[in-house]
Amino acid sequence: METTMKTPLTGEDLAAINDLARAELTQEQIYTFAVRLCDNEVDRDFERFPRASLETLAKLFVGKSGIFDHVWSAKGQAARLYKTEVVEEPGQTTGAGDPACWLKGYAYMVRTEGNQDLIAEIEGGIKKEISVGCAVNRSTCSICGSAAGSCGHRRGQTYDGRLCFFNLEEPADAYEWSFVAVPAQRKAGVVKTLRLPQELDRAQWIQRAKARLELEKLRF
Repeated sequence: METTMKTPLTGEDLAAINDLARAELTQEQIYTFAVRLCDNEVDRDFERFPRASLETLAKLFVGKSGIFDHVWSAKGQAARLYKTEVVEEPGQTTGAGDPACWLKGYAYMVRTEGNQDLIAEIEGGIKKEISVGCAVNRSTCSICGSAAGSCGHRRGQTYDGRLCFFNLEEPADAYEWSFVAVPAQRKAGVVKTLRLPQELDRAQWIQRAKARLELEKLRF
């Protein structure tokens, strides 16, 4: 995961969050974090999202819920995306040979007594792998461009030195994003954030330190 510097929520960010909330929320009431939803690399299922698909998904995922293990239940709704963007990775190329990029989502949670453990697990790196649930109109073969399954090429096989995979194109809907144990996309997950002590007030810093201590105790 890439490391980014912590920056306070802007007025625009807070406004975007409040557009999704029924009650007016303050910065102190919410917890925010960033996630790497998906990218344009070939995944474990030998499928991938071309950049054009990521651009479409960026619009579709705004406002969508974060749940657990793709279980569609209101009880599992833990967070919501208030902003997305496609991020480029300069100098890196995918297995398909095009410039690498990924879809970054900005999520928020309303702080409650019930989700403090989840926040601690996100901060401690326990909950970090992410998978997305969405629908696409087309899936095409990387070898010949035909509709997936309509030709003789099989994904995961190599033909004249070229890997066969399916391009997931024309996204039609984004359902949800989930915390999972093993995502199809190897790099999908919570984006690590470096927070400097001076950017946190004393109460927050003590709270975070206690959370990390409790997590360490559980390891032994």
